[in-house]
Amino acid sequence: MHADIHLQLHQLHAAELHREAAAATATAPRPLAPALRVQLGWRLVELGLRLATPADRRPVTLAA
Repeated sequence: MHADIHLQLHQLHAAELHREAAAATATAPRPLAPALRVQLGWRLVELGLRLATPADRRPVTLAA
């Protein structure tokens, strides 16, 4: 096989793969779960900090 033909075949195949990848990413829905999980996680951290803080707002000292 000539080098020019071999190179053209690779370029055609690469272009086809690029088109398929672009079509797949354009139609694929974006995952919303990680953003929701992150927001929920931070809300739980905030709630935990509120529960761990005494009512008189003195800083909590942890045993070493």
